[in-house]
Amino acid sequence: MSPRHALIFGFASFAVLPALAQQPIAYVPTQGVSLAGSLSVADGKASIGNNGSITAGDQTAQVTLARGGELRVCASTKIHLSKDSSTDSGDSATDSALMIALDRGALETNYAAGKYSDVLLTPDLRILISGPGQAGLRIRVNQKGDTCVDNHGANAPYVTVTSQFEGGVYRVQPNQRVLFEHGSLQQVVDNEQEPCGCPVPEPVSVASTGTTDAAHPAQPGQKVAQPVGGPSSTPADTAFPLAESEGLKPVPGPPSQPVVPAGVAHAQVEAPIAYNSSTTPNPTAPGAAGPEPAAAPQAAPAAPAETAAPPPKKQNGLFHSIGHFFAKIFGK
Repeated sequence: MSPRHALIFGFASFAVLPALAQQPIAYVPTQGVSLAGSLSVADGKASIGNNGSITAGDQTAQVTLARGGELRVCASTKIHLSKDSSTDSGDSATDSALMIALDRGALETNYAAGKYSDVLLTPDLRILISGPGQAGLRIRVNQKGDTCVDNHGANAPYVTVTSQFEGGVYRVQPNQRVLFEHGSLQQVVDNEQEPCGCPVPEPVSVASTGTTDAAHPAQPGQKVAQPVGGPSSTPADTAFPLAESEGLKPVPGPPSQPVVPAGVAHAQVEAPIAYNSSTTPNPTAPGAAGPEPAAAPQAAPAAPAETAAPPPKKQNGLFHSIGHFFAKIFGK
C-alpha cells in the first residue's frame, strides 16, 4: 500500500469513528419530560447518546429504542439509560445491550430481546433480561424498596433476579408476577395480585358519569347523576392523580386558600392574637393574684311570719271612770 492510499484510508477510518460513537440509543419527545446527559434535541424530540436520564412528568413518557421496541416510563419516574460497552460489537443500534437504572417508580418494556442480555438495576436488585423472547416486563419499586416484577407474555424472555447484597438467584417464569419485599430474595411473594406497571386510568364517558352539556343534553325524564363531591363540585375538586395513589408522587398539602364553589360569595377574616405578659399574671407563680371570683348572688330575705294580734287593752282614763259612775247611778 502506498503512503498516499494509507493516508486516505486513515482519514476515512477517523471520520467513521465519531459517527459510530454518536449513534443514539433512544429517542423521546421533549414535551412533559426532563432530560439530562448525552443528548441532542431537534424538532421536539431528543436523541439519547451513550447515556442519559429521563424523568417523566404527570404523564407516561414513551421512549423509542434505536434497536427497535420501546420503554414506557411511568408518571413521576426517573430512569438512567446507557449502553453496555462490554457487549458492543460495532453496531450500537442492534447489537449492544442496554443498562437501565430505576431508583423508584414504575417502568414497562416492549421489545425483542437481543443476543446480549440487558440489565435493569434497582437499589437492591439486579434483573437480567436474556433472549430469545419478547420482553414485556412491568416493574415497580416503591419507597420501601418493595420491587414488583411481572414477566408478561407467553413468549417472555429468560429473566433472573439477583440481590446486590445477598446471595441466591430467582428466576421469574413467563406470565409470573413476583413481589420482592424490601428488595430481598428471602421475602418473596411468588403470586402477587397487584399490578406492577404503570397505573391504568379508568375510562370516563358521558354516559357513565351522567354529565350533561350542550353536546349531550339530558333527555326528558332522564335522571342525571350528581358529580362526586356534591352538585357544585368540579373535576378539579375531586381529582386524585394516579401517580399519588400508587406512591409514585408525593401528595400535595392542603390548599392555603379556602375552596369555595364558583359564584358563591365568601369572606375570610384574619384575627390576630396578642399576648402581654406584664398584664397577665402567671397562675403558676407564687403569690400571683388570679382573677377575682364572681360574687355569688345573695338569697332574698325570708318574709317574717304572721303573728296573732293581741286583745285590746282595757282603757282606764278619766272619761271612762265618769261613764262608769253614771252607769251605776242610772243602772238598769
